[in-house]
Parts: sequence; structure tokens; C-alpha cells
Amino acid sequence: MLAQKKAMLLDMNNTFMFGEDRFCESEDFSIHYVKIGGTLPGIEINTIVRTVYNYMDTRYSDVTYRHNFPSLEYAIREIVNEPLSRDEINKIVDTFTYHELGYIPAEYAEALHKLRHYFLLAAVIDIWSPKTAWLKEFERAGIHGLFSAISFSSDHGMVKPSPKPFELVLGQLETARSEAVVVGDSPTRDLSGAKSAGIDCILVGGSEHPDTVATFSSLLDLCDAIQT
Repeated sequence: MLAQKKAMLLDMNNTFMFGEDRFCESEDFSIHYVKIGGTLPGIEINTIVRTVYNYMDTRYSDVTYRHNFPSLEYAIREIVNEPLSRDEINKIVDTFTYHELGYIPAEYAEALHKLRHYFLLAAVIDIWSPKTAWLKEFERAGIHGLFSAISFSSDHGMVKPSPKPFELVLGQLETARSEAVVVGDSPTRDLSGAKSAGIDCILVGGSEHPDTVATFSSLLDLCDAIQT
């Protein structure tokens, strides 16, 4: 099946990045905030970040916002009643980003390098913060130059399972739907988005669904299968 494919469109979180979205109830957001010079009381910054997260999370599941998902800065301004300086908004954004960002293990970076020998690689990524920190993590892991196209939802406000981010990167790759395959971990976001865009999908990470063309326990196993 993959012999007919020219491009691989990769999801990121739990596909090749892990440890992201550290927003549990026990998380103390003030630790990072204070490190970068924030001066609001700890209870206040914790309340702001947690409320912003809930604001975004509610809309992430709402089809109404699929093509106009709010920016992180917009959410901050919506939930904070008092005026905030540009510097303070930047510190809140930085704190939120720190907790949203994951890491790319070396073995997954190596797998991406191997896959690049077989396919044009692109990434279709849903994040709520500005993309700068993710691009730095891509550079740290040595994978940024592997992608011929990347869609970050925080750039344009379109989130999966909308077909539009997938169509966006296909247009940048100048690749037909039939020549591409999506790889991700979420039946709801990745598989449904791929189907709506008319692209085959492989699920990794343990999820299974009858509409996939294949399933693998991880991207590493998919890579091994392609090489054998």
C-alpha cells in the first residue's frame, strides 16, 4: 500500500513528540512564571493559566470553532478582566507554552530521518500557543529540515478534524490525495480529518479503527516495517 505513496503527513503529539500538555490540577504554573520574571501572585497566575486552558479546551471540542479557533492571546484577554501590559501577556503566553510543549526523543528523530528517505514529509499540527517554541524543539532534535511543509493550527486557526490543514500541506507539497498518507494517534482528529480530506490514514500509538489502512504500536514500528 505504501509503495504508491509519495508523501507522509504526520501528526505530532503522541506520534513523534511526547510529554506535552502538562495542565493537570496539581500543576504549579507559577514556578516557570516566576523564573521568567513574572510578578503576579502564584494563586493568580495559576488561576489565569488554568482558566485559559479550560476556555481553549471547551472550544477545541466545539465544531463551531473548527475554522476560527481562538488564539492564546485572545483567550487571555477574554478571561482576564483587568488590563494587561504587553510584557505581562508575553509572560503568560510563555508560561502556557512551556506547559504545552513536549519533547522529541532521539529515537523518534532518527525514525523521521529514515522515513525521509522514502517520503516527502509534512506535519499537520494542532497547538494553542505560537509555534516558536516548537520550531526550536525541532531544531534541537535535528528534524526541522526534514519537513517540506508544516501546518500549525495557531498560525491560521484551523484545527483537526477539519480537512483544510491537510489540504493546505498537500497544496504546498503539490501532491495528490491518492499519493499521500496521514500518520497519527487520534481516530477523532487524525483519522477523521484525513478521511474528510480524502487521504488514507495509519494510526499509531495503540488506537485501532476499521477505517485505517494500517495500525502500528508506534511510529518506530511503522518505520521498521517500511524498512523490512
